[in-house]
Amino acid sequence: MLAYRAGDADAFTTLYRRYRGSLHRYLTQHCGNAALAEELYQDIWIKVVNARAGYEPLARFSTWIFRIAHHRLVDHYRKHAPLLATQLVSNAIDDDADGIDELIDSLPAPSHETPHALLERRTLAERISLALAELPPAQRDAFLLAEEGGLTLAEIAAATDTARETTKSRLRYALAKLRHSLQDLL
Repeated sequence: MLAYRAGDADAFTTLYRRYRGSLHRYLTQHCGNAALAEELYQDIWIKVVNARAGYEPLARFSTWIFRIAHHRLVDHYRKHAPLLATQLVSNAIDDDADGIDELIDSLPAPSHETPHALLERRTLAERISLALAELPPAQRDAFLLAEEGGLTLAEIAAATDTARETTKSRLRYALAKLRHSLQDLL
């Protein structure tokens, strides 16, 4: 690439021959569509040609060109994801009215809605509820007014009819006890 940057056109031919097979296979494996892979492949080489003057050997050439390929794939899928989803849904509806339900059922759940994530959140919520239940009532009340109600120290003191410093102490002790109870989660 340095020789090509310096103006040696034969250096480009050498690079093209060296990486044409592996780069094209990489794209084809990701796309599963030879025509699309060919289009992306040509785009990548155009990017190489356009980047010639500014090329700096910060990494091996193979790392650089495959990074370009990866980014080109990501850009393609970002641009075409809504269209692909629409095509999948319309094909499912055209083929079979129940097909859409099967398609939706076959899609993976978002990572925050997987059974493992839901169980983890439920377990965490139970642990926090138990830790809160173990607090003395005055500390629990001060903590919940601060966290759930969003009240300031002065507002909590007024709501509970206690001194500001008493409220501050209750919050400090509540936080310390909660940290101690939940330390394995921190």
